[in-house]
Order: sequence, then structure tokens, then C-alpha cells
Amino acid sequence: MGSIALDPAVTAVRRRGDLLFAVAVALVYVGLSILFVLLVHGADDRMMTLAERLTQGRLDDPSFAGTVDSATVGGRSYVVVGPMQVILFLPFVPFPGLYHIAGFVIGPTVGAAAALAALPLVRAYGARDATAYWLAAFTAFGSLLLFVSVEGDFYYLAQAESFLCLELFLIEWAGRRRPILLGIALGLSFLARPTTLLAAIPFGLAFLWQSRFRIGAAIRLGAPIGLAVLGYGLFNAARFGSPLQSGYGIAVLMNDRLDALRAGGLFSIGHIPENLRLAALDLPAISTRYPFIAPDPNGMSMALVSPALVMALRAGVGLGDRLLLWAAVILIAIPVFTYYGGGVVQYGYRYSLDLTPFLIALMAIGTRSGIGWLGRGLIAVSIVSVVLGSIWRMQVF
Repeated sequence: MGSIALDPAVTAVRRRGDLLFAVAVALVYVGLSILFVLLVHGADDRMMTLAERLTQGRLDDPSFAGTVDSATVGGRSYVVVGPMQVILFLPFVPFPGLYHIAGFVIGPTVGAAAALAALPLVRAYGARDATAYWLAAFTAFGSLLLFVSVEGDFYYLAQAESFLCLELFLIEWAGRRRPILLGIALGLSFLARPTTLLAAIPFGLAFLWQSRFRIGAAIRLGAPIGLAVLGYGLFNAARFGSPLQSGYGIAVLMNDRLDALRAGGLFSIGHIPENLRLAALDLPAISTRYPFIAPDPNGMSMALVSPALVMALRAGVGLGDRLLLWAAVILIAIPVFTYYGGGVVQYGYRYSLDLTPFLIALMAIGTRSGIGWLGRGLIAVSIVSVVLGSIWRMQVF
């Protein structure tokens, strides 16, 4: 293997393949985002308002009152988002003329970065040659990463941000396992999607065991995560008076279905059957209009949206990374499927993105010996599905 890796001809082919993949990512992510700009004529500007207020030392604004996912506490109105969603909007504050397209710049930039990270991710877990490109293509174009990245929606941005951070975490885990970088990646992912912090349990325990419980290593791993948790707590306390109040339990929903579900608890085992139905069984209606499908905006079966994810099962169950990856999937699935809402309006089940980076690593482990025609077919179907879903989303704005 070593001599093949050093072969100049093989290296040149790989460089050309990597370049073509990067060009494809740029064209698709930028192209679809431009289409959204042309069709939608601007994104929700509440993040720009929040970013502007943040530079003034405030987190509230009267314009937030009564809007969806807002909460009013003590006469002040806040938009209920995580800190990572607003941070990337801050550089646009000095440029009011760009406010309406800021989301369309940020989303595809983060998404494209995550798409490009797919190649080193799958290679780090054993995918080789053409198989690596197939898996990277699935990640970039056949997973819901594409869908959440190109429409300028700050809700979706959280998933893209977390996805990228988890990829970087997994790449570092497969490589040098520097604790400070592992902790930073997990901490940033938490600031975007708090559910993903549960991955720290299996990976953290494994790291401590492998480092023979050295105090210095534990501190370097835990300090960035602890700072992220503290930062999120202070962010909550500044808005809602308590570090444990995220605002999601008191937010305005403007959706009778979600109101009824939340009345049963923000998190509850009673929500599991409906979430599993949406994520695994829900089917689209057939439409006579292009793109000829009418997905349920509450959710749709991931077996139709990204069927290639089933290839993660090829990794099997065992010790080492397989065990850690499956443990992370299971732990993160608990809050995802016990949460009252599945992430409307959407194509598929976008909260599944909290799990997807771990599943992609498992896909790479399971295809070390090659991908086969069935796997390629599943990836092709996934890509067609997600692209059609993005087009459908343009039509329902």
C-alpha cells in the first residue's frame, strides 16, 4: 500500500479527482443558492437584526415580538436560536446592503466546507479510490447537508455548522487525536446543535481510557467543551433569566400541530412513535407539477430521501471505532426522537443530520473492500432525491 500511495501517477489522478470534486461542490452549492436568491428575493433577516443588536450589547428587539420561534420575557422579545447561528452573521453588520443575502452567503459556504470535508472523512475511515469519491458525493449531494445549506435559512444553518464540526472531530479522532482539537470541535458542534454533545460520552470515555486517565489530557479535552456549555448557559441567562432555559419551551410556534405536541412535553417518549413514523415511514404525495412529488413538510422517510445511509449497516458491530460510532448514533438519537417537533418545514427528516456524520464514517468502514453496483445505485438515488427536494423547497416558499 505504501508504494502505491507514493506512485506519482496515482497521486496525480487523486489530485485531479479531488479538484473535480471541489469544483462540483462549488458549482452545485453556489448555483442552487443563487437560484434561491432569484426566486425568494431575500432570506429571513432576523439574524441580521440580532447580529446588529449584539454589537450594541443587546439580544432583544421589538421586531421579534410575535414572530415564529420568538419568546417575550420581562417585556423584551428574543428570537430563540443558538449562539453559533448568529455568530457568522456578525461580519455582515457593517454592510446593510448585504443583509438580505447574508444567509445565502453563509449557508452554502458552511455547507460547501462540510461537503469538501467529506473526502478526508471517508478516507480517514478506510474508503479508498473510487469508493471515497462515491461516499463523498453522497455526503455532498445525497445527504440533507445540501438541502439545509443552500436556501439561506438560519434554522437550517445550525445543522450545517454542526455537521462540519462533527466531521472535523471524526477526522481528528481517526488521526492524531489531539485533545484540545477534539474538545473544540465538539464544543462548537454543541453551540450549534446541543444534542450532538452526547457523542462526548463514548468518545470521551474511550479517550480517557487510551490516555490512561492523564489529568492534563482530560483537561485539554474537557475545557473547550466546558467553555461551550458555560457560554450557552450565559447566552440563555442573558435572554431568559436562567442558563437552563433555552426558550424552546416558551417560543411562539404558530402551528397548532406543534403546539399540541409540545403540550405533551418538550422531550417525551410519547413523541417517539410520531418521529419514527416521519423519519422512516412517511411517504410523499404524487403531484402533476414538477418535480412531481409533494413531500410532507413535517417529515418524510429517510429511506426515500437518502437510502444510501443504509450502507452504514455494512460496518457491522464490533469493538473500537465501530462501537464508538454506533454508541454516538444511539445516544444522539434519544433527544432527536423524543423531541416534540421534527424540524418543519423540511424535506425528509433534517434532525437526522445530527447523526449523519457518524453514519458516514460507518459507511466508509463498511466499504473498505469496495462499494459495488448496489451501493452506487443507492447513492445515485439519494442524489436525485435530495436535488429534487431542494427544487421542491424553492416552489413552496
